[in-house]
Amino acid sequence: MPLPTPGTTSLRWVSDLIERARAWAADDPDPTTRAELEALLEQGETAELADRFDGTLEFGTAGLRGELGAGSNRMNRVVVTRTAAGLAAYLKDQGAVRDASVVIGYDARHNSDVFARDTAEVMTGAGLRALVLPRPLPTPLLAFAIRELGCVAGVMVTASHNPPRDNGYKVYLGDGSQIVPPADAEIAARIEAVGALVDVPRGDGWTILGDSIVDTYLDTVAGLAGDGPRDLHLVYTPLHGVGGTSVTQVLETAGFDAPYVVPQQEQPDADFPTVSFPNPEEPGAMDLAMALAADKQVDLVVANDPDADRCAAAVPDAHGWRMLRGDEVGALLAHHLLTGGHAGTYACSIVSSSLLSKMAAAAGQPFAETLTGFKWISKVEGLVFGYEEALGYCVDPEHVKDKDGVSALLLLCELAAAEKAQGRTLVDVLDDLALAHGLHATDQLSVRVTDLDEIAAAMDRLRATPPRALGGLQVESVDDLARGDGGLPPTEGLRYRLGSGARVIVRPSGTEPKLKCYLEVVVPVDEEAGVDAARISAAARLDALRDDIKASAGI
Repeated sequence: MPLPTPGTTSLRWVSDLIERARAWAADDPDPTTRAELEALLEQGETAELADRFDGTLEFGTAGLRGELGAGSNRMNRVVVTRTAAGLAAYLKDQGAVRDASVVIGYDARHNSDVFARDTAEVMTGAGLRALVLPRPLPTPLLAFAIRELGCVAGVMVTASHNPPRDNGYKVYLGDGSQIVPPADAEIAARIEAVGALVDVPRGDGWTILGDSIVDTYLDTVAGLAGDGPRDLHLVYTPLHGVGGTSVTQVLETAGFDAPYVVPQQEQPDADFPTVSFPNPEEPGAMDLAMALAADKQVDLVVANDPDADRCAAAVPDAHGWRMLRGDEVGALLAHHLLTGGHAGTYACSIVSSSLLSKMAAAAGQPFAETLTGFKWISKVEGLVFGYEEALGYCVDPEHVKDKDGVSALLLLCELAAAEKAQGRTLVDVLDDLALAHGLHATDQLSVRVTDLDEIAAAMDRLRATPPRALGGLQVESVDDLARGDGGLPPTEGLRYRLGSGARVIVRPSGTEPKLKCYLEVVVPVDEEAGVDAARISAAARLDALRDDIKASAGI
């Protein structure tokens, strides 16, 4: 149901909205959201009701994701039950036999365990075998379990790094990767066909898995580290998420000393009390970790987001500690794998740095570029390493065909320890790459909105009046990604290729109400002036790009 425009609200529209909300409340098995909806009806909160019933949550970059609450445009037990029933119908239509297994995982967010249980009951009621992970655990463990246990699908209840009020629902098929078109649309059609919730069969014969699947995953990850130096002092934070125990065990199994863990963020907490947003990229999220690092005088800070599928790092510099950008960590991990002789396709998303393509070419390895989201990266043929700039890295696709913050963290520590043994740091590796391929500096302009129409308006402005230059660099070509320009499947976005190898990509976020602008400049490194001089030049160019694209988009 579309929202009314000012002046068009009618008694009929209000009547239909109220009828829809009452029907939803009658169908809702959750007394909390049912009472919430009944209170809104009693108070006549028409605008709030309209927002809650303005369409339905749809599969985006990382599955369903939205704010907790009553209504079709929120995450709740009605939406989850209908989604699970639609998924079960799709799997059976695709040939899943009776007792075919679906593994279900969940993080420590509000209602994650409830949504996992609802999913297990619906799968069991549909004649499938539901296997539930034993407790809140990392998302990559769920992706691992799908293939390890021979399942036809997997479900992970998580909103990853979103605000505390959100939750989400990620769907994987039997190959261990997230759904992509046309499967997402086919599942959505079956969700739409689900009738009254009372008619959805449920069962109680589902299985809670033991710790053996957890131990198998952790041992597999620990086994990725080869022989080599292990002298490395770390600070680690799971950011109130589920990664803490897993990371500590993997590091110790691989031979590293236990890290200093940020005590205020060590235990899972669905309210994420010490951060504004539980995302390592957000300002302030890593402050406690870097303060502990300064106190303990460690070599490296590492972090996961709340479901541990992302990995972040910080390194010491002349001014204290600085966060490594996702592209820098991606380059470091690629370097580690390339120099270790890992042959295969190296891939990244279109919004990630172009440096990976040059590194792969120099090593004689294939390179692939995909749309944003690991659901696309995981589909690359012959993948050996994939990453996206938003801190997502896949270093072991043979076992986990998704981003994995636990294995990425381990290999980054292995590289740091090897460099330390030679009197070097991760920054020295980045400097070497800059000397070899030019300094590839990236940044992002991210604008959070309260009205999604603002994003559409910004995209319209850019299409109506295309910029001819950005940051003093000529726009050499423009790819309208919505038309499928650049040989990729159509998606909303614009890519500007600029002089001197620079580029700007503008797209709406697939997981949050944000407009994102991804910036990259490439600056040759003069051997006499050094990498630091190139960094200063790159920072000025990025500032100019940011100002110009902001002005062009009117944001």
